[in-house]
Amino acid sequence: MPLILLLVAGFFLAALLYASVGFGGGSTYAALLAIAGTDHRVLPLIALACNIVVVAGATVRFARAGITPWKGALALTALAAPAAFVGGLISIEREAFLLLLGASLVLTALTMLIPVREKAGEGARGQWAKMMPFAAAPIGFLAGLVGIGGGIFLAPLLHLTRWHGAREIAATASFFILINSAFGLVGQLLKNGPAMFAGAMVEVLPLLLAVVVGGQIGSLMAVRVLPARWIRWVTAALVLVVGVRLLAGG
Repeated sequence: MPLILLLVAGFFLAALLYASVGFGGGSTYAALLAIAGTDHRVLPLIALACNIVVVAGATVRFARAGITPWKGALALTALAAPAAFVGGLISIEREAFLLLLGASLVLTALTMLIPVREKAGEGARGQWAKMMPFAAAPIGFLAGLVGIGGGIFLAPLLHLTRWHGAREIAATASFFILINSAFGLVGQLLKNGPAMFAGAMVEVLPLLLAVVVGGQIGSLMAVRVLPARWIRWVTAALVLVVGVRLLAGG
């Protein structure tokens, strides 16, 4: 089977699964492209563009369903987005890029497996939840540096601090990824130049179409289908697989 068809299938599946847990899938897109031998300088551009396509639909669906806790989501994103822009401006070598991303994802997956309360309600909010704004900027910077949206780093911390219920966290992560991806993409464009981005987008148009379809299906699943506790479990499994794959050499 031609490589492009394998990538289309992989991107579709990743978008469907990640959107179902409120993520964009940027880390998996980057991993798939790295395995395919894509220039590491192009990886963040493609991953961030696909992120925006996926989470835009998810953000709208979560908002229409009345799930997004806007006050907290806006506060976290406002602190993270400028840092994502700065991170996007910094150059990083391919080996360091894959190592940093892989290690971060494995650690994130392990934290997701720690038992926490799944539902928001009386007594559910953790005492450390109010400290989450202090983590937003570092997460945004790391996300911009490796070219992903950052929700995959944010969500485990939100779960651990019992910031909200699982669906509200998924909705917050989706919005967080959308804005961070946009700011990170601007930083990457200033660093690499718009010509590289334009060339990459022409070549990967089928991948963008795949994530549009997969993302819409996945976000619909998140709002109407998946039980709350499954959201964390599926998230942890996805993150762990991708992280281990990257550390194993992509």
